[in-house]
Amino acid sequence: MAKFLSQDQINEFKECFSLYDNNHKGKIKASDLITVMRCLGASPTPSEVDKHLLWHKIDRRAELDFSTFLNIMYRQMQQEDPQQEIRTAMAMIDRQKKGFIPVSELRAKLTKMGEKLSEEEDSRKPWQSAGHKQL
Repeated sequence: MAKFLSQDQINEFKECFSLYDNNHKGKIKASDLITVMRCLGASPTPSEVDKHLLWHKIDRRAELDFSTFLNIMYRQMQQEDPQQEIRTAMAMIDRQKKGFIPVSELRAKLTKMGEKLSEEEDSRKPWQSAGHKQL
């Protein structure tokens, strides 16, 4: 699967993988897999991680090498759909199912979750250019 990943992706994955390779054997604990994947921006569920491990016949108490990790990351990236995740999140906010959410509610959710935004980033938010009160 590495042939489908860019060299930059492989390098980034290797760097993060190495942080969890505590014994410097080129392997990480299967129990650390979900953490390493999330550090790289993937958002697997525990069930998805278990399926990846099962697919590769790896016990949860075992270790996996970098090649297997690359394969798992590639498979995870193929099944994740960021646009669908955004639609799902927006639907959770749009409780009245109108197809719109109040700008104030979106702003509150975005500023309470994730990283804090600088003043400059705040001024570039989509609601700054929205001439109406809903997105």
